[in-house]
Amino acid sequence: MNTKTAEPGVAHEPRVPRNAGRLRFPAPRTVLAAATLLALVGLGIWSLIDLRINIATVVDSYSNASSFVRRIWPLEFPPVSEVARQVGMTLSVVLLATLLSVVLSIPLAVAAAANTKRTEFGRMSARATIVVARVVPDVVMAIIFVRFFGLGVLPGVLAMGLHSVGMVGKLYADAIEQIDPGPREALRAAGASRAQQLVAGVFPLVLPSFVAVGLHRFDINLRVSAILGFVGVAGVGMEMSEAFARLNFALGVAWALILLVLCLLVEWLSATLRRALLRDESSRKRTKPNAVTALIARRSVPMAASHPGPGSRQVSPPWSLKRLRRYIYGSLCMAAVVWALVGSGVLESEARGGLTGLLTTLDHFWPPGAAGAFDELMAALQITIQIGFAATLLGAVLAIPAGSLAARNVAPNHRVYLVFRGGILAVRAMPELVLAIVLVVIVGLGPVAGTLALAIGATGLLGKLIADSLEEVDPGPAEALRATGASRLQVYFAATLPQALAAVVGNTLYQLDVNVRAATLLGIVGGGGIGFFLLQSTRTREYEVVTLIMLMTFAVVLVLELTAMWLRRLLR
Repeated sequence: MNTKTAEPGVAHEPRVPRNAGRLRFPAPRTVLAAATLLALVGLGIWSLIDLRINIATVVDSYSNASSFVRRIWPLEFPPVSEVARQVGMTLSVVLLATLLSVVLSIPLAVAAAANTKRTEFGRMSARATIVVARVVPDVVMAIIFVRFFGLGVLPGVLAMGLHSVGMVGKLYADAIEQIDPGPREALRAAGASRAQQLVAGVFPLVLPSFVAVGLHRFDINLRVSAILGFVGVAGVGMEMSEAFARLNFALGVAWALILLVLCLLVEWLSATLRRALLRDESSRKRTKPNAVTALIARRSVPMAASHPGPGSRQVSPPWSLKRLRRYIYGSLCMAAVVWALVGSGVLESEARGGLTGLLTTLDHFWPPGAAGAFDELMAALQITIQIGFAATLLGAVLAIPAGSLAARNVAPNHRVYLVFRGGILAVRAMPELVLAIVLVVIVGLGPVAGTLALAIGATGLLGKLIADSLEEVDPGPAEALRATGASRLQVYFAATLPQALAAVVGNTLYQLDVNVRAATLLGIVGGGGIGFFLLQSTRTREYEVVTLIMLMTFAVVLVLELTAMWLRRLLR
């Protein structure tokens, strides 16, 4: 081994690495991920071309848009009493459905979370139940329950509530798995039972997340209620569907505008409550939760806790404005639930034939069949997939700049931030069904209307997700570049966007999943795709075709989900 030591006072040139000056090729997984993303973008471009969605199509629809505006103006608003009754009915359905999903999701999430499971078999069973709830579309559930219970409120509550378990249960389980294990371990060491560990060491830590997820699902269910109105669920959506079925566009658009205002108000109220929860959570973290300490103190001094004397310690927290506010919120929520149960008439609903009637109803949906139209169904499924890809591509092109300017750390000033945040909020409040109905009248029946409606909706949801992802990046690299004199654009493209790129890709893939599902439902109102066959099969009572459509859609969504998981793994 020939080694040379440096002589004192003699300068030596630094060693040059062997691979210096050579081209460095990216890792194979990076190349594979980039190629897959390019292929997905190519599918989106091909879908836009094949569906003939271009500027010329939109420009040619200008005369139809003008004619539509003249046809619906002035709007025919229903009486105030009728508006109040239908809005109350819709809010009752949405509130009860969201509450049902939360009640069902909490035990499922506890069983599905890795740190609170009883057995591995129970965990996998709970996870499978959550996936099944997410797979079965709420419209299909509503069709089953309408046939079993008849038109009214209960089918919507059950359909939205059971379907929402797929999202709420998953997010609840994720929240439980991310908690600090310290409090629960301290309770276990003190001899607390499993129930006490959950009540004092788990639920207080995840309560803000649970409430925030519930509020977010309430927003989603309010938009879904419009779609369920087309299959017989009472409320604003049903009134709107009946008005459009009679070609009374002035009344239908009036109901759509009422629903839009309602969505905006609920979105604002939900965002306000979530911000309040985050503030309470941050203050709770600063003061450290004392639920664990209280329980351990109760177990260590049981006599003092049960028979307080002059020298005993107080276990319950003192009354304060924050505690009083929590009790007021809880009382208002209980009053709202009682009002929804009594006022909606959900308790008066009756099943047709009991368990035998339910089994008979489900028997109509199995086995699946095509009723001699398998080729037409496959062609319609292809159009549905194309609508999802085209809408996601258009939505991403609009959402990336809009979401970037809606991020506090990217927007040039606070005014720009408020304008784009407010714009994203307004777009998110628009139900895609309402947009699809209006666009069907303007551009005609077919995939163009469905694609444009989903693209506008994607701009709102994807824009918010991108803005939140950009605001969560490490500010250090951006500050370092800014200190060297880099421009705002250079900082954005070299420091901010690269850190959030994986999240942006993941959110875009999630939006693709959402758009494919939504494209199936928008076909109900003439947005093109397989949704048209779904509605027709329901009307002609060919329920085996409904099952086949559901399975075909599930297969497509499963492939997209597996692709998204694989890509996220490559981009880590």
